[in-house]
Amino acid sequence: MKVQLHPEAESEMIEAAAYYENQQMDLGKRFLASVRDAINSITINPRLYPVVDLDVRRCLTKVFPFGVLFRVLPDQIVIVAVMHLARHPDYWKDR
Repeated sequence: MKVQLHPEAESEMIEAAAYYENQQMDLGKRFLASVRDAINSITINPRLYPVVDLDVRRCLTKVFPFGVLFRVLPDQIVIVAVMHLARHPDYWKDR
């Protein structure tokens, strides 16, 4: 199934990776790999993940405190946020 990243979700992912890379060499790359692994798992079985709001589901990343929030549409999966779990849970709802 095709995966589309909302522009703001992509920005969140890039900003978080840059933050981690500034903390430790290659940590940003490990963060991106963790997000990619989560997205791969989502594409395999998107309905495995719990609904967190109406039609939005969440897959947690491994190691990092982030969730990948997504919608399952008939022909694609839309990643609406790559959210740090300490953020307000509703910040992404206008997407």
